[in-house]
Amino acid sequence: MKKTNFILTLLFLAISASAQNKEITLEDIFLNQKFTGEYLFGTQWIPGQDAYSWVEKNKETGVSDILKYDCKTGEKSLLISGSDLKSGDKPFPFSYYEWTKDGKDILLSGILSARDIKTGGELALYNLESKTLRVIPSNGFELKIAQLSPDGKTLGYVKNNNLFTFELSSGKETQLTFDGTDQILNGNFDWVYEEEFSIINGWKWSPDSKKIAFWRLDQTNVPQFKISIYDEKYLSFNEYKYPKAGDPNSIVKIGICDLSRSSTSWVDLGSETDIYVPRIDWMADSNVLSVQRLNRLQNKLDLLFADAGTGATKLVLSEKSDTWVEIQDNVYFLPDGKSFIWQSEKDGFNHLYLYSVDGKQIRQLTKGNWEVDKVLGYDKKSGVIYFTAAKEGPMNSDLYRVEVKNSKLTRLSQETGTHRISLHPDFNFYLDRFSDVKTPTKTRLHSSDGKLVRTILENNMESLKDYSFPVPEFTTIPGADGTPLAAYIIKPTDFDSTKKYPVLFYIYGGPGSQVVLNNWDTRYNGWHALLTQKGYIIVSVDNRGTPNRGKAFKSAIYKNLGKVESDDQISAAKWLAEKSWVDKNRIGIWGWSYGGFLSAYSLFKGNDTFKAAIAVAPVTNWKFYDSIYTERYMQTPELNPDGYKNAPIDLAKNLKGNFLLLHGTADDNVHFQNTVELVRELQKQGKQFETMYYPDGYHGIGGGKIRYHLFTYMTNWILKNL
Repeated sequence: MKKTNFILTLLFLAISASAQNKEITLEDIFLNQKFTGEYLFGTQWIPGQDAYSWVEKNKETGVSDILKYDCKTGEKSLLISGSDLKSGDKPFPFSYYEWTKDGKDILLSGILSARDIKTGGELALYNLESKTLRVIPSNGFELKIAQLSPDGKTLGYVKNNNLFTFELSSGKETQLTFDGTDQILNGNFDWVYEEEFSIINGWKWSPDSKKIAFWRLDQTNVPQFKISIYDEKYLSFNEYKYPKAGDPNSIVKIGICDLSRSSTSWVDLGSETDIYVPRIDWMADSNVLSVQRLNRLQNKLDLLFADAGTGATKLVLSEKSDTWVEIQDNVYFLPDGKSFIWQSEKDGFNHLYLYSVDGKQIRQLTKGNWEVDKVLGYDKKSGVIYFTAAKEGPMNSDLYRVEVKNSKLTRLSQETGTHRISLHPDFNFYLDRFSDVKTPTKTRLHSSDGKLVRTILENNMESLKDYSFPVPEFTTIPGADGTPLAAYIIKPTDFDSTKKYPVLFYIYGGPGSQVVLNNWDTRYNGWHALLTQKGYIIVSVDNRGTPNRGKAFKSAIYKNLGKVESDDQISAAKWLAEKSWVDKNRIGIWGWSYGGFLSAYSLFKGNDTFKAAIAVAPVTNWKFYDSIYTERYMQTPELNPDGYKNAPIDLAKNLKGNFLLLHGTADDNVHFQNTVELVRELQKQGKQFETMYYPDGYHGIGGGKIRYHLFTYMTNWILKNL
């Protein structure tokens, strides 16, 4: 009997081990979405209630419902059935919704292609009391960037690059600007502002709902870029304004429209027109608009206060840098009308400061060798500011609060990892989407003091139980100058230290972004795990130039993009090559966008270290990329000609290893031109390489089975060439 039980136990363990070692397939990752997990979509706090709403597709009707969750009781209920949102006989299609301030109506809209949520298409209001849907008349035009006034009485939007308001009670539409054209944009941004300043809404309501401040961009002199679309017999073209490094930008003006007088005042931005205005914000009393003015080289940022009636401005403070000034949502006005929070790197790290409205610093609120990420809000009842920061290490993100009166700091999130926070507007609760390298994202409800109320989504990822996913190991690897660099190593689950393994580096490496993060990576986690099953080790290193390590660490790349970053990646590869379990002759590197640029750069320069590289949608010469991003780190080609000569195209003659170049032909971000010109140079130099292009593919190269094709191609190439 005992012998039988023992045999059965061994058999059970063998079956369990076999199930956990199930082979990960590309179909599982890219076609079946097997490792996607659960997620709450469209969460919004309901005004005046301790409750939030979210969107969920109804499996029976196939349309999206809006549901409600009561934070105190944990009760879930159907708030709006998507089947009831009818325009004529058909359900009203919506991708985005927004509550009115009184919580009685919901604004429904579609989403336009943008770098963040840009409302657009048809607009409608749904009243919860009468259960009626009111479609806003568009008269055949596309309405976009729709926003409800703070008092909930008026809807504003952009139509034909002009601003309009729509009075909800009377249905009266009023046009506010009249010069909008394809060249003059009112309340709407051009491509480069949207992409590089991470800003979508080109206009803002005043707190009292009586004024609207807006950007006016004149892109007449900005060069036009054409992208071929291969879907017609004689081709068609996507055409849009895209200023490349050193080219003319849009001329910016800031207008303030007084709705009661139907008049517009223009903010005095000074005599220099070759400038940027990356942010505007209303002060609490609606009589003053704060304006951030940035010079073309982006090393001087001025905070101006503009009189809402006259447009007259006064300089409040200036930030200057030997490299560049970081743009962020860094000003938050306190309700007392006498002070504001300012975010700055002036002590070498990104921290919060309290200023009086006359521009005098009252105190520094946070300090230390760590970085503040995002201010979430100010609770006037308790006098505390809530924010996220990387205090527990550059790969982590936690929720904190700091008391304005004495700078007392409290950490609210306790588990080490990444916490993405949605804070209740009355500061009663917050939703925390938490993950780390071994934990898929869990959604939890907390009270404002950090205590767990309940778990909303456990996200156990049952599908993972059949597989053996390796867990990244965090470490530090010395950079080219000896600086310890944050890194992780992903080894096969059956790793044997007596064997030698090929290594594939995954990098991004550019300013403003990290890959070495303590979170559940939903982008490449499955694919990297698949490669480890095939006997590869995956390594990522955040080189100098990446964020959350202080300004000096980040600024090391200034005026010479690629040099320091590739030095660090090559140095890391050489360090790994000395390990007994690494096959030093089989080290490769891959990346996308900036990571593609750096992969090509590192292979061409480190041709004795890297055997292979894959570059997806890479910048290959910085003269081909946009003005705001490129000049922030490189200055203009005229001021820094030597820096612009040091790019993958210039190093192509050094190619020795295996190289794969991939790009979508309709990429509006990093133009396909980059790849064409690198191909031209490689051919001129007599270098052999491989390439694959994706017709009409954009920067993300997706849609249908395209991504599956891309990663199948990459996988097969790696197995053959590394």
